[in-house]
Amino acid sequence: MSDDHNAFWADDIADEIEARKPEDPIVIKGGVSPSGVPHLGHFNEIMRGYFVASVLRERGHEVRQVFTSDDRDALRSVPRTLADADWNLVGLGDIDAGALGRNLGVPYTDIPDPVGESDSYGDHFTDLLARSAAAVDVEVELVSNTDLYESGEFEAVTRDVLEKRDLAREVLAEYQDGVDEDYVPFMPQCSECGRLTQDVRGVDLEAGTVDYVCSGLDAGGDHIDGCGHAGTATLREGKLPWRFEWPAQWTVLGVDFEPFGKDHAEGSWPSGEEIARRVLGIEPPVPMTYEWFTLNGEPLSSSAGNVVTVDEVLALLEPEVLRYFFVRNPKRAKDFDVARIDLLVDEFDRFERVYFGEEADADLEPLAERAYPYLVDEVREKRVRLPYTFAAVLGMTDDRDLRVRMARNQGFFDDDTPAWAVEAALARVERARTWAERMDNAYNYRLQAELPETDFDDSVVAALSDLADFVAEGHDGEEIQGQMYEIPRAHGVEVGDFFAAGYRLFFDDTEGPRLGEFLGELDESFVVKRLRREG
Repeated sequence: MSDDHNAFWADDIADEIEARKPEDPIVIKGGVSPSGVPHLGHFNEIMRGYFVASVLRERGHEVRQVFTSDDRDALRSVPRTLADADWNLVGLGDIDAGALGRNLGVPYTDIPDPVGESDSYGDHFTDLLARSAAAVDVEVELVSNTDLYESGEFEAVTRDVLEKRDLAREVLAEYQDGVDEDYVPFMPQCSECGRLTQDVRGVDLEAGTVDYVCSGLDAGGDHIDGCGHAGTATLREGKLPWRFEWPAQWTVLGVDFEPFGKDHAEGSWPSGEEIARRVLGIEPPVPMTYEWFTLNGEPLSSSAGNVVTVDEVLALLEPEVLRYFFVRNPKRAKDFDVARIDLLVDEFDRFERVYFGEEADADLEPLAERAYPYLVDEVREKRVRLPYTFAAVLGMTDDRDLRVRMARNQGFFDDDTPAWAVEAALARVERARTWAERMDNAYNYRLQAELPETDFDDSVVAALSDLADFVAEGHDGEEIQGQMYEIPRAHGVEVGDFFAAGYRLFFDDTEGPRLGEFLGELDESFVVKRLRREG
Protein backbone atom coordinates (compact mmCIF):
# COMPACT_ATOMS: atom_id res chain seq x y z
CA MET A 1 0.00 0.00 0.00
CA SER A 2 1.17 3.50 -0.71
CA ASP A 3 2.27 5.85 2.05
CA ASP A 4 0.09 8.94 1.62
CA HIS A 5 2.09 10.87 4.22
CA ASN A 6 -0.21 13.72 5.14
CA ALA A 7 -3.53 11.97 4.81
CA PHE A 8 -3.42 11.54 8.58
CA TRP A 9 -3.33 14.65 10.78
CA ALA A 10 -0.89 12.97 13.21
CA ASP A 11 1.74 12.93 10.46
CA ASP A 12 1.43 16.69 10.07
CA ILE A 13 1.99 17.15 13.81
CA ALA A 14 4.96 14.78 13.77
CA ASP A 15 6.47 16.82 10.92
CA GLU A 16 6.16 20.00 13.00
CA ILE A 17 7.79 18.33 15.99
CA GLU A 18 10.67 16.90 13.96
CA ALA A 19 11.24 20.29 12.30
CA ARG A 20 12.35 21.58 15.71
CA LYS A 21 14.97 18.81 15.90
CA PRO A 22 14.08 17.75 19.45
CA GLU A 23 16.21 15.38 21.48
CA ASP A 24 14.81 11.98 22.38
CA PRO A 25 12.80 11.19 24.30
CA ILE A 26 10.19 13.42 22.70
CA VAL A 27 7.65 14.40 25.36
CA ILE A 28 3.94 14.53 24.54
CA LYS A 29 1.67 15.86 27.25
CA GLY A 30 -1.97 16.19 28.13
CA GLY A 31 -3.61 17.10 31.39
CA VAL A 32 -6.80 17.47 33.34
CA SER A 33 -8.00 18.85 36.64
CA PRO A 34 -9.78 16.07 38.59
CA SER A 35 -13.07 17.90 38.96
CA GLY A 36 -15.55 15.01 38.66
CA VAL A 37 -15.89 11.79 36.68
CA PRO A 38 -13.03 10.85 34.32
CA HIS A 39 -15.06 10.74 31.13
CA LEU A 40 -14.71 10.23 27.41
CA GLY A 41 -14.01 13.92 26.83
CA HIS A 42 -10.77 13.63 28.77
CA PHE A 43 -9.66 11.07 26.20
CA ASN A 44 -9.36 13.74 23.54
CA GLU A 45 -5.86 14.64 24.73
CA ILE A 46 -4.87 11.07 25.55
CA MET A 47 -5.86 9.72 22.12
CA ARG A 48 -4.54 12.71 20.15
CA GLY A 49 -1.24 12.25 21.94
CA TYR A 50 -1.35 8.49 21.38
CA PHE A 51 -1.60 8.81 17.59
CA VAL A 52 1.22 11.37 17.38
CA ALA A 53 3.37 9.24 19.69
CA SER A 54 2.68 6.18 17.51
CA VAL A 55 3.77 8.02 14.36
CA LEU A 56 6.94 9.29 16.02
CA ARG A 57 7.82 5.84 17.35
CA GLU A 58 7.26 4.44 13.87
CA ARG A 59 9.84 7.00 12.67
CA GLY A 60 12.36 5.68 15.20
CA HIS A 61 11.97 8.16 18.06
CA GLU A 62 11.79 7.41 21.75
CA VAL A 63 8.62 9.02 23.10
CA ARG A 64 7.23 9.74 26.58
CA GLN A 65 3.49 10.29 26.64
CA VAL A 66 2.69 11.93 29.95
CA PHE A 67 -0.62 13.09 31.33
CA THR A 68 -0.69 15.48 34.26
CA SER A 69 -3.34 15.30 36.90
CA ASP A 70 -3.65 18.91 38.03
CA ASP A 71 -4.48 17.61 41.48
CA ARG A 72 -2.94 20.54 43.36
CA ASP A 73 -5.86 22.59 42.06
CA ALA A 74 -8.49 23.61 44.59
CA LEU A 75 -11.96 22.06 44.63
CA ARG A 76 -14.11 24.92 43.36
CA SER A 77 -17.56 23.33 43.38
CA VAL A 78 -19.19 20.05 44.36
CA PRO A 79 -19.82 17.83 41.31
CA ARG A 80 -23.23 16.23 40.94
CA THR A 81 -21.85 12.85 39.92
CA LEU A 82 -18.81 10.74 40.73
CA ALA A 83 -17.73 7.22 39.81
CA ASP A 84 -16.71 4.47 42.22
CA ALA A 85 -13.87 2.02 41.62
CA ASP A 86 -16.21 -0.23 39.61
CA TRP A 87 -17.18 2.68 37.34
CA ASN A 88 -20.69 2.92 38.76
CA LEU A 89 -21.87 6.52 38.50
CA VAL A 90 -23.00 7.67 41.94
CA GLY A 91 -24.83 10.80 43.01
CA LEU A 92 -24.22 12.94 46.07
CA GLY A 93 -26.74 10.93 48.06
CA ASP A 94 -24.62 7.78 47.70
CA ILE A 95 -21.30 9.21 48.93
CA ASP A 96 -19.82 11.31 51.70
CA ALA A 97 -20.79 14.57 50.02
CA GLY A 98 -19.83 16.43 53.17
CA ALA A 99 -16.20 15.53 52.54
CA LEU A 100 -16.46 17.67 49.42
CA GLY A 101 -18.60 20.49 50.77
CA ARG A 102 -16.31 21.00 53.76
CA ASN A 103 -13.24 21.18 51.53
CA LEU A 104 -14.01 23.84 48.95
CA GLY A 105 -10.76 25.65 48.25
CA VAL A 106 -8.62 22.67 49.32
CA PRO A 107 -6.38 20.85 46.80
CA TYR A 108 -7.83 17.60 45.49
CA THR A 109 -5.04 15.48 46.97
CA ASP A 110 -5.81 16.82 50.47
CA ILE A 111 -9.53 15.97 50.28
CA PRO A 112 -10.68 12.58 51.61
CA ASP A 113 -12.00 10.29 48.89
CA PRO A 114 -15.80 10.73 49.20
CA VAL A 115 -16.24 7.20 47.81
CA GLY A 116 -13.91 5.86 50.51
CA GLU A 117 -11.64 3.85 48.21
CA SER A 118 -8.41 5.85 47.74
CA ASP A 119 -6.09 8.01 49.81
CA SER A 120 -7.68 11.18 48.42
CA TYR A 121 -10.23 12.50 45.97
CA GLY A 122 -7.41 13.37 43.58
CA ASP A 123 -5.91 9.87 43.80
CA HIS A 124 -9.32 8.30 43.16
CA PHE A 125 -9.84 10.33 39.99
CA THR A 126 -6.30 9.68 38.72
CA ASP A 127 -6.60 5.92 39.30
CA LEU A 128 -9.78 5.79 37.23
CA LEU A 129 -8.13 7.79 34.47
CA ALA A 130 -5.12 5.47 34.39
CA ARG A 131 -7.35 2.41 34.19
CA SER A 132 -9.32 4.01 31.33
CA ALA A 133 -6.15 4.46 29.30
CA ALA A 134 -5.08 0.88 30.00
CA ALA A 135 -8.48 -0.38 28.84
CA VAL A 136 -7.78 0.93 25.33
CA ASP A 137 -4.13 -0.20 25.46
CA VAL A 138 -2.67 3.30 25.57
CA GLU A 139 0.45 3.57 27.71
CA VAL A 140 0.33 6.91 29.50
CA GLU A 141 2.65 8.06 32.26
CA LEU A 142 0.40 9.71 34.85
CA VAL A 143 2.12 12.64 36.60
CA SER A 144 0.72 14.24 39.75
CA ASN A 145 1.19 17.99 40.08
CA THR A 146 1.09 17.56 43.85
CA ASP A 147 4.05 15.19 43.61
CA LEU A 148 5.93 17.68 41.43
CA TYR A 149 5.47 20.42 44.03
CA GLU A 150 6.13 18.30 47.10
CA SER A 151 9.22 16.61 45.63
CA GLY A 152 10.73 20.00 44.76
CA GLU A 153 10.68 19.45 40.99
CA PHE A 154 8.57 22.59 40.61
CA GLU A 155 10.61 24.63 43.06
CA ALA A 156 13.16 26.08 40.61
CA VAL A 157 10.55 27.22 38.08
CA THR A 158 8.36 28.61 40.88
CA ARG A 159 11.35 30.60 42.16
CA ASP A 160 12.01 31.82 38.60
CA VAL A 161 8.44 33.11 38.26
CA LEU A 162 8.61 34.87 41.64
CA GLU A 163 11.99 36.42 40.87
CA LYS A 164 10.41 37.92 37.75
CA ARG A 165 7.05 38.65 39.35
CA ASP A 166 6.97 42.23 38.06
CA LEU A 167 7.40 40.96 34.49
CA ALA A 168 5.02 38.09 35.16
CA ARG A 169 2.41 40.56 36.41
CA GLU A 170 2.92 42.76 33.33
CA VAL A 171 2.50 39.83 30.92
CA LEU A 172 -0.54 38.39 32.68
CA ALA A 173 -2.28 41.77 32.83
CA GLU A 174 -2.46 41.71 29.04
CA TYR A 175 -4.67 38.62 29.21
CA GLN A 176 -6.48 38.69 32.53
CA ASP A 177 -8.46 41.32 34.39
CA GLY A 178 -7.85 42.05 38.05
CA VAL A 179 -4.06 41.87 37.95
CA ASP A 180 -2.99 44.82 40.10
CA GLU A 181 0.33 45.90 41.57
CA ASP A 182 -0.19 43.63 44.61
CA TYR A 183 -0.68 40.50 42.50
CA VAL A 184 1.82 37.70 43.24
CA PRO A 185 1.84 34.63 40.96
CA PHE A 186 1.75 32.07 43.77
CA MET A 187 -1.07 30.58 45.87
CA PRO A 188 0.14 29.38 49.29
CA GLN A 189 -1.71 26.61 51.09
CA CYS A 190 -2.92 27.61 54.54
CA SER A 191 -1.30 25.53 57.28
CA GLU A 192 -4.46 25.83 59.40
CA CYS A 193 -7.41 25.04 57.12
CA GLY A 194 -5.62 23.60 54.06
CA ARG A 195 -7.21 26.03 51.60
CA LEU A 196 -5.28 27.87 48.92
CA THR A 197 -5.19 31.62 49.19
CA GLN A 198 -4.40 34.41 46.75
CA ASP A 199 -3.45 36.85 49.52
CA VAL A 200 0.36 36.94 49.50
CA ARG A 201 1.85 39.63 51.78
CA GLY A 202 5.57 39.07 51.26
CA VAL A 203 8.13 37.03 49.30
CA ASP A 204 11.55 35.99 50.67
CA LEU A 205 13.38 34.20 47.87
CA GLU A 206 16.55 33.80 49.91
CA ALA A 207 14.59 31.80 52.46
CA GLY A 208 12.34 30.32 49.79
CA THR A 209 9.14 31.36 51.57
CA VAL A 210 6.07 33.57 51.16
CA ASP A 211 3.99 35.23 53.87
CA TYR A 212 0.23 35.03 53.46
CA VAL A 213 -3.15 35.68 54.98
CA CYS A 214 -5.76 32.97 54.38
CA SER A 215 -8.45 35.15 52.88
CA GLY A 216 -9.53 32.53 50.32
CA LEU A 217 -9.67 32.52 46.55
CA ASP A 218 -11.92 33.46 43.66
CA ALA A 219 -13.53 30.56 41.82
CA GLY A 220 -15.70 30.90 38.73
CA GLY A 221 -17.23 34.22 39.73
CA ASP A 222 -17.67 33.16 43.37
CA HIS A 223 -15.36 33.62 46.33
CA ILE A 224 -14.36 30.79 48.67
CA ASP A 225 -13.59 32.24 52.09
CA GLY A 226 -10.42 31.39 53.97
CA CYS A 227 -9.97 31.03 57.72
CA GLY A 228 -8.05 34.29 58.25
CA HIS A 229 -4.87 32.64 59.49
CA ALA A 230 -1.63 34.52 58.85
CA GLY A 231 1.34 32.29 58.14
CA THR A 232 4.41 31.47 56.09
CA ALA A 233 4.67 28.81 53.39
CA THR A 234 7.59 27.38 51.45
CA LEU A 235 7.58 27.25 47.66
CA ARG A 236 6.55 23.59 47.95
CA GLU A 237 3.51 24.47 50.07
CA GLY A 238 1.21 25.95 47.47
CA LYS A 239 1.01 26.26 43.73
CA LEU A 240 1.39 28.56 40.75
CA PRO A 241 -1.82 29.95 39.23
CA TRP A 242 -2.92 27.94 36.19
CA ARG A 243 -1.70 30.39 33.56
CA PHE A 244 1.82 30.06 35.00
CA GLU A 245 1.57 26.42 36.03
CA TRP A 246 0.88 25.24 32.49
CA PRO A 247 4.10 26.70 30.98
CA ALA A 248 5.92 25.62 34.15
CA GLN A 249 4.92 22.04 33.30
CA TRP A 250 6.45 22.49 29.86
CA THR A 251 9.68 23.57 31.55
CA VAL A 252 9.86 20.80 34.15
CA LEU A 253 8.73 17.97 31.87
CA GLY A 254 10.47 19.20 28.70
CA VAL A 255 7.24 19.08 26.69
CA ASP A 256 7.53 19.02 22.89
CA PHE A 257 3.85 18.67 21.92
CA GLU A 258 0.53 19.24 23.64
CA PRO A 259 -3.01 19.02 22.26
CA PHE A 260 -5.77 21.03 23.96
CA GLY A 261 -9.38 22.05 23.52
CA LYS A 262 -10.50 25.20 21.81
CA ASP A 263 -11.31 26.81 25.18
CA HIS A 264 -7.58 26.92 25.95
CA ALA A 265 -6.79 28.10 22.43
CA GLU A 266 -8.93 31.14 23.03
CA GLY A 267 -7.74 31.70 26.60
CA SER A 268 -4.70 30.30 28.35
CA TRP A 269 -2.64 29.22 25.31
CA PRO A 270 -1.85 32.78 24.10
CA SER A 271 -0.79 33.83 27.60
CA GLY A 272 1.09 30.54 28.07
CA GLU A 273 3.10 31.15 24.91
CA GLU A 274 4.15 34.59 26.07
CA ILE A 275 4.87 33.51 29.64
CA ALA A 276 7.00 30.66 28.29
CA ARG A 277 9.08 32.94 26.10
CA ARG A 278 9.26 36.18 28.12
CA VAL A 279 9.19 34.91 31.70
CA LEU A 280 10.59 31.38 31.58
CA GLY A 281 12.83 31.76 28.54
CA ILE A 282 11.67 28.56 26.82
CA GLU A 283 9.99 27.80 23.51
CA PRO A 284 6.41 26.55 23.98
CA PRO A 285 5.61 23.09 22.64
CA VAL A 286 4.02 22.40 19.27
CA PRO A 287 0.30 22.98 19.89
CA MET A 288 -2.78 21.34 18.42
CA THR A 289 -6.27 22.65 19.03
CA TYR A 290 -9.13 20.16 18.85
CA GLU A 291 -12.86 20.65 18.80
CA TRP A 292 -14.84 19.39 21.76
CA PHE A 293 -17.40 16.75 20.96
CA THR A 294 -20.86 16.57 22.45
CA LEU A 295 -22.59 13.67 24.18
CA ASN A 296 -26.07 12.93 22.90
CA GLY A 297 -26.18 16.48 21.52
CA GLU A 298 -25.22 18.18 24.80
CA PRO A 299 -21.83 19.38 26.13
CA LEU A 300 -19.90 16.89 28.24
CA SER A 301 -19.77 18.09 31.84
CA SER A 302 -18.49 16.32 34.95
CA SER A 303 -20.05 18.90 37.24
CA ALA A 304 -23.44 18.71 35.51
CA GLY A 305 -23.34 14.92 35.28
CA ASN A 306 -23.60 14.68 31.47
CA VAL A 307 -20.82 12.14 31.07
CA VAL A 308 -20.10 8.74 29.63
CA THR A 309 -17.10 6.83 30.95
CA VAL A 310 -14.65 4.80 28.92
CA ASP A 311 -15.79 1.74 30.84
CA GLU A 312 -19.38 2.35 29.76
CA VAL A 313 -18.34 2.86 26.14
CA LEU A 314 -16.23 -0.30 26.01
CA ALA A 315 -19.23 -2.28 27.19
CA LEU A 316 -20.91 -1.18 23.95
CA LEU A 317 -18.14 -1.27 21.33
CA GLU A 318 -14.65 -2.62 20.67
CA PRO A 319 -11.55 -0.58 21.67
CA GLU A 320 -10.63 -0.19 17.99
CA VAL A 321 -13.96 1.52 17.29
CA LEU A 322 -13.34 3.94 20.14
CA ARG A 323 -9.87 4.67 18.77
CA TYR A 324 -11.44 5.31 15.37
CA PHE A 325 -13.72 7.95 16.89
CA PHE A 326 -10.60 9.96 17.71
CA VAL A 327 -8.72 9.28 14.48
CA ARG A 328 -11.09 11.49 12.54
CA ASN A 329 -10.43 15.17 11.89
CA PRO A 330 -9.79 16.73 15.33
CA LYS A 331 -10.87 20.18 14.12
CA ARG A 332 -14.36 19.02 13.20
CA ALA A 333 -17.13 19.00 15.82
CA LYS A 334 -18.67 15.57 16.44
CA ASP A 335 -21.41 14.09 18.57
CA PHE A 336 -21.08 10.83 20.46
CA ASP A 337 -24.67 9.61 20.31
CA VAL A 338 -25.05 6.51 22.47
CA ALA A 339 -28.55 5.83 21.14
CA ARG A 340 -27.14 5.61 17.59
CA ILE A 341 -23.81 4.06 18.39
CA ASP A 342 -24.58 1.56 15.64
CA LEU A 343 -23.81 4.29 13.11
CA LEU A 344 -20.33 4.83 14.55
CA VAL A 345 -19.65 1.08 14.44
CA ASP A 346 -20.89 0.87 10.86
CA GLU A 347 -18.59 3.77 9.96
CA PHE A 348 -15.60 1.99 11.49
CA ASP A 349 -16.48 -1.24 9.69
CA ARG A 350 -16.55 0.61 6.39
CA PHE A 351 -13.19 2.24 7.21
CA GLU A 352 -11.77 -1.24 7.76
CA ARG A 353 -13.22 -2.56 4.49
CA VAL A 354 -11.69 0.36 2.59
CA TYR A 355 -8.31 -0.44 4.13
CA PHE A 356 -8.51 -4.05 2.95
CA GLY A 357 -9.74 -3.03 -0.50
CA GLU A 358 -13.14 -4.62 0.04
CA GLU A 359 -14.89 -1.33 -0.65
CA ALA A 360 -13.81 1.55 -2.89
CA ASP A 361 -13.66 5.13 -1.63
CA ALA A 362 -11.00 7.29 -3.24
CA ASP A 363 -11.42 10.05 -0.65
CA LEU A 364 -11.23 7.79 2.39
CA GLU A 365 -8.60 5.35 1.15
CA PRO A 366 -5.46 7.43 1.93
CA LEU A 367 -6.52 7.96 5.55
CA ALA A 368 -7.59 4.33 5.94
CA GLU A 369 -4.28 3.06 4.56
CA ARG A 370 -2.30 5.29 6.91
CA ALA A 371 -4.32 5.23 10.14
CA TYR A 372 -6.07 1.86 10.28
CA PRO A 373 -3.01 -0.08 11.58
CA TYR A 374 -2.95 2.23 14.63
CA LEU A 375 -6.51 1.23 15.52
CA VAL A 376 -6.14 -2.52 15.88
CA ASP A 377 -3.81 -4.65 17.97
CA GLU A 378 -2.95 -6.68 14.88
CA VAL A 379 -3.87 -6.27 11.21
CA ARG A 380 -5.65 -9.51 10.28
CA GLU A 381 -7.30 -9.94 6.91
CA LYS A 382 -9.83 -12.61 7.87
CA ARG A 383 -11.63 -10.58 10.53
CA VAL A 384 -15.42 -10.74 10.40
CA ARG A 385 -17.48 -7.76 11.54
CA LEU A 386 -21.15 -8.45 12.14
CA PRO A 387 -23.23 -5.32 11.45
CA TYR A 388 -24.01 -3.85 14.84
CA THR A 389 -27.78 -4.03 14.57
CA PHE A 390 -27.55 -7.62 13.29
CA ALA A 391 -25.36 -8.37 16.31
CA ALA A 392 -28.15 -6.88 18.45
CA VAL A 393 -30.59 -9.26 16.77
CA LEU A 394 -28.31 -12.19 17.61
CA GLY A 395 -28.21 -10.87 21.16
CA MET A 396 -31.90 -11.67 21.49
CA THR A 397 -30.89 -15.29 22.09
CA ASP A 398 -28.28 -16.77 24.43
CA ASP A 399 -28.00 -19.87 22.27
CA ARG A 400 -24.49 -19.68 20.79
CA ASP A 401 -25.20 -22.35 18.17
CA LEU A 402 -28.26 -20.45 17.00
CA ARG A 403 -26.23 -17.24 16.81
CA VAL A 404 -23.65 -19.01 14.62
CA ARG A 405 -26.35 -20.55 12.39
CA MET A 406 -28.04 -17.18 11.95
CA ALA A 407 -24.72 -15.54 11.04
CA ARG A 408 -23.98 -18.34 8.56
CA ASN A 409 -27.46 -17.98 7.11
CA GLN A 410 -26.70 -14.31 6.41
CA GLY A 411 -23.35 -15.18 4.80
CA PHE A 412 -21.02 -13.84 7.52
CA PHE A 413 -19.50 -17.23 8.38
CA ASP A 414 -18.63 -20.13 6.11
CA ASP A 415 -16.53 -23.29 6.30
CA ASP A 416 -13.34 -21.26 5.72
CA THR A 417 -13.92 -18.77 8.54
CA PRO A 418 -11.18 -19.28 11.17
CA ALA A 419 -12.35 -20.14 14.68
CA TRP A 420 -10.67 -17.00 16.08
CA ALA A 421 -12.61 -14.83 13.63
CA VAL A 422 -15.91 -16.44 14.68
CA GLU A 423 -15.19 -15.82 18.35
CA ALA A 424 -14.08 -12.24 17.74
CA ALA A 425 -17.19 -11.54 15.69
CA LEU A 426 -19.49 -13.02 18.33
CA ALA A 427 -17.89 -10.79 20.99
CA ARG A 428 -19.71 -7.87 19.36
CA VAL A 429 -23.02 -9.61 20.07
CA GLU A 430 -22.66 -9.16 23.82
CA ARG A 431 -21.83 -5.48 23.37
CA ALA A 432 -24.81 -4.95 21.08
CA ARG A 433 -27.02 -6.77 23.57
CA THR A 434 -25.84 -4.43 26.33
CA TRP A 435 -26.61 -1.47 24.07
CA ALA A 436 -30.14 -2.76 23.41
CA GLU A 437 -30.80 -3.20 27.12
CA ARG A 438 -29.39 0.19 28.12
CA MET A 439 -31.24 2.05 25.40
CA ASP A 440 -34.34 -0.16 25.72
CA ASN A 441 -34.65 0.13 21.96
CA ALA A 442 -36.21 -1.99 19.24
CA TYR A 443 -33.65 -4.77 19.83
CA ASN A 444 -34.36 -5.18 23.54
CA TYR A 445 -36.35 -8.39 23.24
CA ARG A 446 -35.54 -12.00 24.08
CA LEU A 447 -36.03 -14.69 21.47
CA GLN A 448 -37.68 -17.70 23.08
CA ALA A 449 -35.51 -20.80 22.81
CA GLU A 450 -38.52 -23.07 23.42
CA LEU A 451 -41.92 -22.88 21.74
CA PRO A 452 -44.27 -20.84 23.97
CA GLU A 453 -47.73 -22.13 24.78
CA THR A 454 -50.23 -20.76 22.24
CA ASP A 455 -53.94 -21.00 21.47
CA PHE A 456 -54.53 -19.62 17.97
CA ASP A 457 -57.67 -19.70 15.84
CA ASP A 458 -57.57 -22.02 12.82
CA SER A 459 -57.45 -19.03 10.48
CA VAL A 460 -54.37 -17.67 12.28
CA VAL A 461 -52.73 -21.12 12.16
CA ALA A 462 -53.38 -21.30 8.41
CA ALA A 463 -51.95 -17.83 7.86
CA LEU A 464 -48.83 -18.72 9.89
CA SER A 465 -48.42 -21.87 7.77
CA ASP A 466 -48.56 -19.81 4.57
CA LEU A 467 -45.97 -17.43 6.00
CA ALA A 468 -43.74 -20.42 6.82
CA ASP A 469 -43.99 -21.54 3.19
CA PHE A 470 -43.05 -18.04 2.02
CA VAL A 471 -40.03 -17.92 4.33
CA ALA A 472 -38.93 -21.38 3.16
CA GLU A 473 -38.74 -20.03 -0.40
CA GLY A 474 -35.75 -17.91 0.67
CA HIS A 475 -37.23 -14.40 0.72
CA ASP A 476 -35.46 -11.57 2.56
CA GLY A 477 -36.73 -9.65 5.54
CA GLU A 478 -38.26 -6.79 3.60
CA GLU A 479 -40.24 -9.20 1.44
CA ILE A 480 -41.37 -11.13 4.53
CA GLN A 481 -42.48 -7.87 6.14
CA GLY A 482 -44.65 -7.10 3.10
CA GLN A 483 -46.27 -10.56 3.15
CA MET A 484 -47.17 -10.14 6.80
CA TYR A 485 -49.79 -7.65 5.65
CA GLU A 486 -51.02 -9.65 2.63
CA ILE A 487 -51.24 -13.17 4.07
CA PRO A 488 -53.56 -12.45 7.04
CA ARG A 489 -55.99 -10.54 4.82
CA ALA A 490 -56.26 -13.60 2.56
CA HIS A 491 -57.36 -15.60 5.60
CA GLY A 492 -59.70 -13.00 7.08
CA VAL A 493 -57.34 -12.33 9.97
CA GLU A 494 -56.78 -8.86 11.36
CA VAL A 495 -53.24 -7.72 10.60
CA GLY A 496 -52.72 -6.68 14.21
CA ASP A 497 -53.82 -10.12 15.45
CA PHE A 498 -51.42 -11.79 13.00
CA PHE A 499 -48.46 -9.73 14.21
CA ALA A 500 -49.46 -10.46 17.82
CA ALA A 501 -49.39 -14.18 17.01
CA GLY A 502 -45.92 -13.84 15.55
CA TYR A 503 -44.68 -11.94 18.59
CA ARG A 504 -46.14 -14.63 20.85
CA LEU A 505 -44.36 -17.39 18.92
CA PHE A 506 -40.95 -15.77 18.91
CA PHE A 507 -40.93 -13.53 22.02
CA ASP A 508 -43.82 -14.81 24.16
CA ASP A 509 -45.00 -11.20 24.13
CA THR A 510 -47.55 -9.03 22.35
CA GLU A 511 -45.04 -6.67 20.75
CA GLY A 512 -41.50 -6.57 19.44
CA PRO A 513 -39.26 -5.35 16.59
CA ARG A 514 -40.34 -5.09 12.94
CA LEU A 515 -41.21 -8.73 12.78
CA GLY A 516 -40.81 -9.52 9.09
CA GLU A 517 -37.39 -7.89 8.87
CA PHE A 518 -36.38 -9.61 12.09
CA LEU A 519 -37.44 -13.02 10.75
CA GLY A 520 -35.32 -12.38 7.69
CA GLU A 521 -32.27 -12.14 9.97
CA LEU A 522 -32.93 -15.46 11.72
CA ASP A 523 -31.98 -18.97 10.73
CA GLU A 524 -34.48 -19.96 8.04
CA SER A 525 -35.12 -23.49 9.30
CA PHE A 526 -35.67 -22.18 12.83
CA VAL A 527 -38.24 -19.63 11.61
CA VAL A 528 -40.12 -22.18 9.50
CA LYS A 529 -40.34 -24.68 12.37
CA ARG A 530 -41.48 -22.01 14.80
CA LEU A 531 -44.18 -20.66 12.44
CA ARG A 532 -45.45 -24.23 12.06
CA ARG A 533 -45.28 -24.61 15.85
CA GLU A 534 -42.95 -27.57 15.55
CA GLY A 535 -40.25 -26.33 17.95
